[in-house]
Amino acid sequence: MTNYNISIQDRTKNFAIRVIKAYTELNKRNFDDAGKILSKQFLRAGTSIGANCAEAFFAQSNNDFISKYSLALKEAL
Repeated sequence: MTNYNISIQDRTKNFAIRVIKAYTELNKRNFDDAGKILSKQFLRAGTSIGANCAEAFFAQSNNDFISKYSLALKEAL
């Protein structure tokens, strides 16, 4: 299935769901403190992409819209 017909909001939501599932699986393993910190950062970064895209949907101006999507792009890279 191609992602060309799916909106960016749906794509980032699906990505966030996959990130949460991966985080849940990672949490079942025993990690040292560094592993726990990295897994939490993975969760925050993976879910913030969709959050920024959702905020952009309700942007108050074009500059605000661009700013929100720029943050989402930065998190995705």
